[in-house]
Amino acid sequence: MPSVSHTSALLAVVALTGGVGLASALAASLFIALPEALRRALVPHLVSFATGALLGAALLGFLPAAIAGAGLANAATVGTVVLGGLLVFFVLEKLVLWRHSHDDPFDAHADGERQRSHAVGPMILWGDAFHNVVDGVVIAAAYLTAPGLGLATALAVFTHELPQEIGDIGILLHSGMGRLRALALNLLVSASAVIGGIVAVYALGTALALLPYALAFAGASLLYVAVADLIPGLHRHVGLRRSVEQFVLILLGVGVIWLTQHHPGAEAGHGLP
Repeated sequence: MPSVSHTSALLAVVALTGGVGLASALAASLFIALPEALRRALVPHLVSFATGALLGAALLGFLPAAIAGAGLANAATVGTVVLGGLLVFFVLEKLVLWRHSHDDPFDAHADGERQRSHAVGPMILWGDAFHNVVDGVVIAAAYLTAPGLGLATALAVFTHELPQEIGDIGILLHSGMGRLRALALNLLVSASAVIGGIVAVYALGTALALLPYALAFAGASLLYVAVADLIPGLHRHVGLRRSVEQFVLILLGVGVIWLTQHHPGAEAGHGLP
């Protein structure tokens, strides 16, 4: 039987991780309440913003934290995990595309880009669920070190997650998903942070030992979605004005993530206690 202090810590971690996931998902989901015409106009811009946010989160947040946690001596192992993650998500997307190509036997010559657009939704959900689990581990580890640090970490994770959640909603709608389904799945995926928190409470030592490599794998998933799925879609629009808008929004997405890494308490959001 867990002790009273252990039980209270578990309840606090569940509240923190669940609260962060719910708050970020609900805030981003307000986007769904906008009029359809406005949403259609904003979705392409959100995809550009999400591209920058995903690249920034992977290259400015997850991968540096993975190398710092594993140590420079294990940097090659971190790189191997990133490579493995990219290959895993390549195979996963192939399986999703294969399933869609067999949904309609009379549509064997369906446009590949349309199939790819539908595949992005499941990809972003799987990747988001995985790194939400990692966020849960980080929050729990910080709380078990000091409750105040846990709260600061939860706030830092929330500021990091919010722009990415907004981008994820845009990606889900862009993939052809309905508003209510996108909202429900986004809320469900956000709740996966609770799983990471519970795992960390019951198996803190193992969770922390694996945390750098989990961060590397999560970073690989974000990189894959940004580079393999979103950027090719952006390149379909070659007009000068649209291209400049895309570039500016990508920079904005990167910049917002950069700010979340450099405000007071940001180190608590991605570092190891």
